[in-house]
Amino acid sequence: MAFIFATVLIDMISIGLIIPVLPAIAGSFSSSQADHAVAYLWVAGAFGLANFIGSPILGALSDQYGRRPVLLLGFSGLALSFFVTAAATALWMLVAIRLVSGAMQANISVANAYVADITAPAERAKRFGQLGAAFGIGFILGPATGGMLGAIDLRLPFVVAGCLALVNLAYGYFVLPESLPQDKRRAFDWRTANPVSSLKKLGELKDVGVLVVVIGLSALAQFILHASWVLFTTFKFGWGPKENGLSLFAVGFMSVLVQGFLLPRLLKRFATPRLVVLSLVSSSLTYLGWALVPQGWMLIVLIVFNVFGYAASAAIQSIVSNSVDATRQGATMGAVAGLNSLMAVLGPLIGPGLLTLVAHLPQGDWRIGAPFLLCAALQALALVFALSYQRRHPSQAALQVNSHA
Repeated sequence: MAFIFATVLIDMISIGLIIPVLPAIAGSFSSSQADHAVAYLWVAGAFGLANFIGSPILGALSDQYGRRPVLLLGFSGLALSFFVTAAATALWMLVAIRLVSGAMQANISVANAYVADITAPAERAKRFGQLGAAFGIGFILGPATGGMLGAIDLRLPFVVAGCLALVNLAYGYFVLPESLPQDKRRAFDWRTANPVSSLKKLGELKDVGVLVVVIGLSALAQFILHASWVLFTTFKFGWGPKENGLSLFAVGFMSVLVQGFLLPRLLKRFATPRLVVLSLVSSSLTYLGWALVPQGWMLIVLIVFNVFGYAASAAIQSIVSNSVDATRQGATMGAVAGLNSLMAVLGPLIGPGLLTLVAHLPQGDWRIGAPFLLCAALQALALVFALSYQRRHPSQAALQVNSHA
């Protein structure tokens, strides 16, 4: 676990570095706020589209050849993406390199499969939470540092991120051990590795298909948030890279606190399906608050109070992971990543698309929060499906509570 934790931590720091400045880089090739939103829509959508197609394929390849080679491919793709972005002189170059890196990068899904390889089913929620803590630490260090570097030069964070990706490539090659033994590997099959087939199989998993809907709706809300946050805070509050980096620092801090330290205690207190429900209630209210607050500092307050919201991902992943055997962890986590990537295609279309409609409004206008109002509705709908799953699995809830006791 220590090896994969370090790998994911370096990976997420490098990704986090570019978050506060990527929209600004895209905006440097536009002449108005509306054009800015459209440019970022193309850049973010390109990565999501390529990742939607590539993630289930790479996940299935990791079931045959092991997790380590696919992770190394992802680190190579990230390094290439960062360095080319730093040198980009036109919008089409940004879009093209995001397509390439999206197709090569399945690090999150393969890391989840890696954790499933080395962890007993009963411990997976806690371990996925530890992996989430690595993501959170990356989001503490990455965006805050990226915001400060971006204040010096918008392209500097991409150079630093590319160097970190190369460090991770070297660490993965020389240090990271393989997690999938030969006797648990599964032959690659193109017919089942394509994104359509992988999503279909994901929906058929041992009566957890309803959770696939929850994953999809929550992921769509999350990617609308990712695609809209920097533009939203810029349009509504006039924030720059520094302020956005600090706000994402707060998100990372809370993610580490909850997933790294509080999640084991929450799992002792609440059964996993019930924890998913509480997480969705908290997230729905938080999105609504983000949409309506009149002052920027209030965003930070809501980030801090959204404690349960950071627990949903690990809880759902543990349920889905436990529904398949050891030979299909890569394909399953790849399918989950493929579903997330599909939402990553739609999120930048919807979020910045809504912002193009309100970009003309003055700073402070509540209607600029339109993307987050939609996110609140999506989380509320996901809550309906999660409640349905909880009602249909009362024995699972009781079993988990008794086992933790």
